[in-house]
Amino acid sequence: MKEPKWQKLGLIYQTSQLHDKLLTHASNPLAMHLQQDQFRIFYSGRDSINRSSVSYIDYDLNKNEILCIYDKPIVTPEDNTFYSHGITIGNYWKKDDQTYLGFMGWQQKEGQHWRGDIGCFDLDTKEINLLMGISEEDQVSLSYPNVFYEDGLYKMWYGSTIDWQSKNGEMIHVIKYATSKNLKDWNHYGLAVPFELGVAQAFSKPSIIKHDGTYHMWMSYRGGNRIPYRVGYSQSKDGITWNFKQSNLDVSDDGWDSEMVCYPYVFKHNDSIYMLYNGNRYGLSGFGIARAEF
Repeated sequence: MKEPKWQKLGLIYQTSQLHDKLLTHASNPLAMHLQQDQFRIFYSGRDSINRSSVSYIDYDLNKNEILCIYDKPIVTPEDNTFYSHGITIGNYWKKDDQTYLGFMGWQQKEGQHWRGDIGCFDLDTKEINLLMGISEEDQVSLSYPNVFYEDGLYKMWYGSTIDWQSKNGEMIHVIKYATSKNLKDWNHYGLAVPFELGVAQAFSKPSIIKHDGTYHMWMSYRGGNRIPYRVGYSQSKDGITWNFKQSNLDVSDDGWDSEMVCYPYVFKHNDSIYMLYNGNRYGLSGFGIARAEF
């Protein structure tokens, strides 16, 4: 399958000051199927000092209608944890009737650069666990995970910082791949998606589906060329070796996604493929949706 063309269907949810933890933004949208055409769409909203918490809306995909807006967070930052300064979500997976949200936990220690680690939140028990932290493989900072549970193995594509600043002023933050049988002990494969300075060198939030035996990935990327986030596309037969190009979902001529498109989440429903995504200023206005056209 080549990348389909995307038909933008518009802004689904516009941010409003629902709660003191959800004052601005609705970033990193993630769709979880509930029943029929109904989905729960999780997102990360921010408080007055930019710490992210997670909430959701319920949405009817067929009717293009919001059914419910949950007006408080379901999980918030906590002092002295790896998510003390924010929780921004990647994807979800199910195992043994439990549902887990993978996320990037932010922390900012005094006098140091901010840092990310990877955790998961159990939607049923509300338990939070660290999945992956700084290690010999990933020595600087981590970001958004995408976790598959497939054939008895957890497969995770995730962001890893190589350097906070390169010669063009942009960080080098790449997408890597690792596998695990228990979400604790990881077998690292290193770099997954190739990067190129000045073109695509700062990646974030991989979103992956498997279609006809091939893995397809969409992600945000920047190139240090003063162009804000765009959406990239990649595919792989084995999940280890990927190519890269710019997605054909691009900015609009005007409106809420005219300067930036970022944080894609791609999912299947019935015979269609959809993408949730954010626009200008990292989702300040909310999130929208597009449908694949073959």
